[in-house]
Amino acid sequence: QVQLVESGGGLVPAGGSLRVSCAASGHTFSNYAMGWFRQAPGKDREFVAGISRSASSTYYVDSVKGRFTISRDNAKNMVYLQMNSLKPEDTAVYYCAAGLAYYSPRLYQYWGPGTQITVSS
Repeated sequence: QVQLVESGGGLVPAGGSLRVSCAASGHTFSNYAMGWFRQAPGKDREFVAGISRSASSTYYVDSVKGRFTISRDNAKNMVYLQMNSLKPEDTAVYYCAAGLAYYSPRLYQYWGPGTQITVSS
């Protein structure tokens, strides 16, 4: 089992930047694909970005392409989401997740508790 804890959320003005981090513990971190999901009030959870075990491949939902960057450091058991040019519609609780395939939201098995990101207009 993998335990995940997010950090770095907060309030940011539109157009600003923020980096959220996720610390993993438990099973070997490099055995898992990692991803970021988000859930806005009244909406379904959305798969935002994924990264393969070796960081050689990534996935982004269209709405964040060119603005968000997912990365990982297997030596530190960390995964990051750098968010630039933030928009009010990016406001949500952001969740870190670990799974079997970086591109498939249905194959994520472990979840962090989430961190709130609010983008003010």
